[in-house]
Amino acid sequence: MGDDFDLDAELQAAGKEFDKDAEIERILSVFRNDAYRVLDLQPGVPESDIKKCYRTKSLLIHPDKTTNPRAPEAFDRLKKAQNVLMDEKLRTELDEAIADARMLVMRERKLDKDSEEVKTDEFAKEWKKKTVFVIMENETRKQKMLKAQMREEGRAERKAEEEIAERKRKREHEQAWEQTRDTRINSWRDFQKGGKPEAEGGKKKKKKMKALG
Repeated sequence: MGDDFDLDAELQAAGKEFDKDAEIERILSVFRNDAYRVLDLQPGVPESDIKKCYRTKSLLIHPDKTTNPRAPEAFDRLKKAQNVLMDEKLRTELDEAIADARMLVMRERKLDKDSEEVKTDEFAKEWKKKTVFVIMENETRKQKMLKAQMREEGRAERKAEEEIAERKRKREHEQAWEQTRDTRINSWRDFQKGGKPEAEGGKKKKKKMKALG
């Protein structure tokens, strides 16, 4: 009995490890920017389902719970996916991308929402591929906008630095002007009195001495 019990335990452990490896492989094989696919959820699910799904999967593949060397990477993707779906703005952006992809496929195939083809696996497969395309396009556009914004912020920062430097030069000029104020006033007073600076010949000429004899 003891041997049978140990065998059952080992089989159970092996089964759980297989489930962990399979889930890690699944997470790493899907498109990482589609949070729904990472968590294996459908768009429109409530937050309670997202939390429950994340908790179940995170406990299954947690790096501390398995020896799989790719567990940390899979766990990181799982965590990021959960953060996206729990963020209202990011989830809305993802939902819109998925909806846009569906619309594009329907337009390309000249279908409407009531078409039977929309319910087929082939359409679902094409929709999934188009979703990847739309998400990547949106990400590229976002990166370009971010770079443009950074360039604009760089120009604004340089302009601000130039303005600060200009104000500093003006302050230093005013301080230098103020520091020489007394000298300028005294020079003006001397001029008003008819005096001339020594450098301009203000020194009195020495009388010539007559030669004796």
